Amino acid sequence: MVEKEKALRGRPAKLPVTDRHAIHGTQMEGPFPGMEMALFGMGCFWGAEKGFWLLPGVHSTSVGYAGGYTPNANYEEVCSGQTGHTEVVRVVFDPVKTSFEAMLKQFWEGHDPTQGMRQGADAGTQYRSAIYYYSEDQRRAVEQSRAAYQEKLSAAGFGGITTEIAPAAEYYFAEDYHQQYLAKNPGGYCGHGGTGVSCPIGGPATP
Repeated sequence: MVEKEKALRGRPAKLPVTDRHAIHGTQMEGPFPGMEMALFGMGCFWGAEKGFWLLPGVHSTSVGYAGGYTPNANYEEVCSGQTGHTEVVRVVFDPVKTSFEAMLKQFWEGHDPTQGMRQGADAGTQYRSAIYYYSEDQRRAVEQSRAAYQEKLSAAGFGGITTEIAPAAEYYFAEDYHQQYLAKNPGGYCGHGGTGVSCPIGGPATP
């Protein structure tokens, strides 16, 4: 990880994004009255976002950068490894129709959380696994799900979970062309495969 003092300076203005979600037609930036949010890093955010917008009860999704130091970083800066950010998906969901545990199930099963600073062939700090929680209830749910999934992974021969778990800090939108990328580019790159190990929370298997 880059040290804070050596991170790129960034810029005060946020990167502009389209107001409406390409799949759901809902707002991208909010506000989101009555909704809850979750923030996940799972490697390349293109495929990660699609996994969440397919879930029942998800109101909106977007991709961006979080966990680092550089304000309003762009894609090239994040890929340089000099911002401290990882690629993330912000999920807005209706707690009446679904749950944070269902989001966690998609997170754990949608990638390999044991790979450290990479995901498959994508290597670098920007591809690390991460969960940034918005409340103490979310933190407890994250820790319980991590412990439960680690048991399953260990039994299947995988190593320890390396997922970064921390309070949600500033979320910076990625460039507009990254938003719902696989809806706009159906044949686009998606490096997600998961471990094939089911997570024992959140109900039945997710898409």
